[in-house]
Amino acid sequence: MTDPAPAVVTGYHAHVYFDVDTRDKAWALRESVGKVFAIPVGRFHEKLVGPHPRWSYQLTIPADQFGTVVPWLMLHRDGLTVFVHPETGDDLTDHTKHAIWMGEMPELNLDALR
Repeated sequence: MTDPAPAVVTGYHAHVYFDVDTRDKAWALRESVGKVFAIPVGRFHEKLVGPHPRWSYQLTIPADQFGTVVPWLMLHRDGLTVFVHPETGDDLTDHTKHAIWMGEMPELNLDALR
């Protein structure tokens, strides 16, 4: 697949990573996001899901809210790792070449996307 034009990006996912020591911070951030933005907030997974190497939850960000939600996450993530990727229909490329990391960059389980 060639690089997608901006119109091909249908939205974004932000995955907030946490562990047993940062669980409360992650929960607090999740609740804040739900109060500040009218976006879907996914389940709080205390297990590995898909390609994600840590416990996580997903935020679904409409394309027209990227410029508001992502900068807010940058300022309010409280040291948590946040992984952001576009939704173009090419999962592997979205999770690698087109991804944005805030904080640590743990290795994804890319086999889950193949």
